[in-house]
Amino acid sequence: MSDALVLHTYWRSSAAYRVRIALHLKGLAFESVPVHLVHDGGQQRTPAFAARNPQRLVPTLQHGDAVLTQSLAIIEYLDEVWPQTPLLPSGALARQRARALAQLVACDIHPLGNLRVLQFLEHTWSLDQAQRGHWIERWVGDGLAAFEALLTREPQTGDFCVGATPTIADCALVPQLYNARRFGIGLDPYPRIRAIEAACLALPAFDAARPESQPDAA
Repeated sequence: MSDALVLHTYWRSSAAYRVRIALHLKGLAFESVPVHLVHDGGQQRTPAFAARNPQRLVPTLQHGDAVLTQSLAIIEYLDEVWPQTPLLPSGALARQRARALAQLVACDIHPLGNLRVLQFLEHTWSLDQAQRGHWIERWVGDGLAAFEALLTREPQTGDFCVGATPTIADCALVPQLYNARRFGIGLDPYPRIRAIEAACLALPAFDAARPESQPDAA
């Protein structure tokens, strides 16, 4: 299989942001192909993109002839194919913890505030901006409070979510905090989260993956 990596991405997508972080942490070269989720009714809805990913979501990563979907599954794939700079820690309990924190973001927080849900709330249920903001604040706040509590109670928490190096959990956390700030959600109640974010963003890999650094950034 060719090792060429092509990431179909959108600069503001937190799921794509996770994969960008992982690729940069591993030092893997990749081509970015922007997919604008709003212009033209959403470029992810075109038949050409749907043929590539029937869910019509980013990120979608092509590795040679293989087409990979779902950000956390992509990150674990990268970890298996390129085990250098592992994003899952050693030891079954530590790996479970890293996966659980990542899934708290990707499965419990992010889906309730992603673009499809917000468009449904606006266009189908006719919720105004304030009501949508209350919806986002409720679910993001609940999730981050739980994340903070898990960080606080676990002795494995270090400079990063699980120990002294970034893992899949940090790849998930940092983009969610970007989203929280976009929607005006205060992060003062979460000191452990903010400390870990600062440690992450001090690393070149996280810095290179920032939304505003992407070629398609508006």
